[in-house]
Amino acid sequence: MNHPENSSDFKGLSVNSGVAQPPTVNPYLARARRKPMPSPGELVEGILRGDVTMLSRAVTLVESTNPAHYALGQEVIEKCLPHSGHSRRIGITGVPGAGKSTSIDAFGLHVLSRGGKLAVLAVDPSSERTNGSILGDKTRMEKLSTHPGAFIRPSPSAGSLGGVARKTRETVVLCEAAGYDNIFIETVGVGQSETAVHSMVDFFLLIQLAGTGDELQGIKRGIMEMADGIVINKADGDNINRAQLAQAQFRSALHLFPPTASGWQPEVLTYSGYYALGIDEVWNMIDRYFDFVTANGYFMERRRHQAKYWMLETINEQLRNNFFNDPEIAALLPDLENRVLDNQLSSFTAAARALNAYYSRFK
Repeated sequence: MNHPENSSDFKGLSVNSGVAQPPTVNPYLARARRKPMPSPGELVEGILRGDVTMLSRAVTLVESTNPAHYALGQEVIEKCLPHSGHSRRIGITGVPGAGKSTSIDAFGLHVLSRGGKLAVLAVDPSSERTNGSILGDKTRMEKLSTHPGAFIRPSPSAGSLGGVARKTRETVVLCEAAGYDNIFIETVGVGQSETAVHSMVDFFLLIQLAGTGDELQGIKRGIMEMADGIVINKADGDNINRAQLAQAQFRSALHLFPPTASGWQPEVLTYSGYYALGIDEVWNMIDRYFDFVTANGYFMERRRHQAKYWMLETINEQLRNNFFNDPEIAALLPDLENRVLDNQLSSFTAAARALNAYYSRFK
C-alpha cells in the first residue's frame, strides 16, 4: 500500500508495514466442509431406522424452494409413503397467548410417559414486512425439547399458506416413517391456517382462555365447527371460577351447531398447561374420540377424504406456480398491472386477458 507519509515531504514520519496475518485460532476450521447431501435411498434408509439427522435433512429438502431439492424430497416421500399412516395426528390451535406451546410441552410429556415417540410440527408466524421468523417455539417447550423421544420442527409460515400446509403434510409422512406414532401440529392461531391443519389431522383441539369474550363470539367463528374438543387453559389460582364459567358457556354454544360428520359430540374441559393440571382428563377425552371414530369407521373415511383433498390442493398449487413462472405471463403482467392502476382496465378484465394469453398456448 502506498503511504504518502513516508515521502520526503514528511521527514521524520514513517509507517510500519505491520505484522503478518496470524494463523486461524481453530486449526480444524479449514478442514470443515459441509457434508454432501445423501442420496434419496440413503435418506430413506436413515429415516426408517429413526435417524433424526437424516429425518431433519429430508424435511429441509421438502421445505426447500430449490426445484432440485423439491424433486429429491418428493422421491424420498414416495419411498416413505408405504411406511406411513400409523400415527395419531392431532392439530392444536388457539389465539396467540392461549398457551399452545406450553400446553404441547405438558401434553407431549404425558404422551411420552405412556411409551412411543412424538413429533411436533410448529408453524411459526412470519413477519409480513420482513418475512422473518424467530422460530422460537422450542424455547417454550423446555422439557419436551430435551426429551430423546421427541422431535420438534418449527417452520416459518412465510409464503403461500397452501404451500406451507402441503409441506407440513409431507413432513408428517416422513415423521411417521421414522416411527413417530404421535404427531402434534401447532397452528399459527390466526387466519386460514386452522382450516389447512384441520384437513391433515385426526383430532382438532381448540385451546381457549376465559374472559376474552370468545365464549359468545365463538358461536360465530367457523373454527368452533371444526373443533373435536375445546379446552380452557389457565384454570388455576384465582382464574378457576372464570374458566368454569367459560366452560359452561362454550358447552351451551356447541349445542347450537348441527351434529358433526363423525357423530362425536365435542367436549369442553378445563386444565392448566403451566401447572400440568387436568392433563389426564384432556388426554382421556382424546382417547375416547379415537375409540369412537375407529369403531364407527369415520377414522379411515376422514383419512381418505384428506388424501383426495391434498391431491386437489397440490394440483391447484402446481397450476398457480406454472402460471406465474411462465415467461410470457411474467412479461405481460406488469403492463396489465399498470393499466389497472391507471383505471384503463378493470381488475377482472385484466385477469381474463392474462388467463386467455396463458390458455391460448394449449389450444
